[in-house]
Amino acid sequence: MAKTAPSKGLDPQGYLEREGSLALVPHDFRPVVAVARDRLLEVFGARLHSAYLYGSIPRGTARVGRSDLDLLVALREEPTEADREAARVLGDALDKEFPQIDGVGTLLFGRGRLLSEPERYELGWFVACLCTPLLGEDLAEYLPRYRPDSLLARETNGDLALLLPRWRERIAGADDSEEARRPLVRFMSRHLVRTGFTLVMPRWNGWTSDLMEMAEVFGGYYPQRAAQLRTAAEYGYEPVGDPVLLRSYVDDVGPWLAEEYARVHGVKAPRPG
Repeated sequence: MAKTAPSKGLDPQGYLEREGSLALVPHDFRPVVAVARDRLLEVFGARLHSAYLYGSIPRGTARVGRSDLDLLVALREEPTEADREAARVLGDALDKEFPQIDGVGTLLFGRGRLLSEPERYELGWFVACLCTPLLGEDLAEYLPRYRPDSLLARETNGDLALLLPRWRERIAGADDSEEARRPLVRFMSRHLVRTGFTLVMPRWNGWTSDLMEMAEVFGGYYPQRAAQLRTAAEYGYEPVGDPVLLRSYVDDVGPWLAEEYARVHGVKAPRPG
């Protein structure tokens, strides 16, 4: 009997399938998700349009005490600074209350922006393909289906050159300690691996959110940089506070990746503001 080819995150028509579901949330994290859902309603009330989970928890790969809770909240209007502060306070409270999570990250947007034309292939794609509905009307119903093509690659990660100066500033401004540098390593490692993966995504013709698989896919096309991306994937899961590593990100692999990305896919279209 012939083996079935792996789907690589695509449906039979070649469109990206939505990853994650509430059914995949590990048992240990279900109380966290339930409380987060209730408190989002309490905090935002009728202004809340919808809310979503993303990341390892709805993919079923979260690790107790190591994984964070990732939320995306869509409000009926554009969020205010007070809204952002309320989301931060809510996240801090959940993080203190539930030892099974290591931090809470909340993305806060207005419904209009998420459905806007400039965000169609970035935030829109993110909601439609990488977010799991938790509350309210699913915005994916208003968004197109997506293929792993060059347009999606450009609009998701085609702005690395613009980010690198900000990264350098963050590195320079961080406290000179292992503890202060570790979150920077984790964030930048993950961003570089995902950018490396989306660089080759159209040729590979598929999607994965697993950092190690992303790095392996990338390495098949750029073997001379494979070891750097594999290392970044490892530190994306288990970060260290190495200043030399951070400098290599912004002085070596980052600039190379930004230049190669622009050559292959072009540069992300400017966003309003």
